[in-house]
Amino acid sequence: MKGRKLYRSSTNRMIAGVCGGLGEYFNIDPTIIRLVWALIGLTGAGIAAYIIAMIIIPSDL
Repeated sequence: MKGRKLYRSSTNRMIAGVCGGLGEYFNIDPTIIRLVWALIGLTGAGIAAYIIAMIIIPSDL
């Protein structure tokens, strides 16, 4: 994992590319991350976490 950086995906994105970027970083299907994030988002904390991630994770453009 050395040398890899986390970026928001510009090619595999639905809203802001956060889940696509996490999927590329951890080498797993972004759909799984989106489903988990949607379940967490039902609590309200997931929505805030997504907005924070959208702000602090740079885009790969």
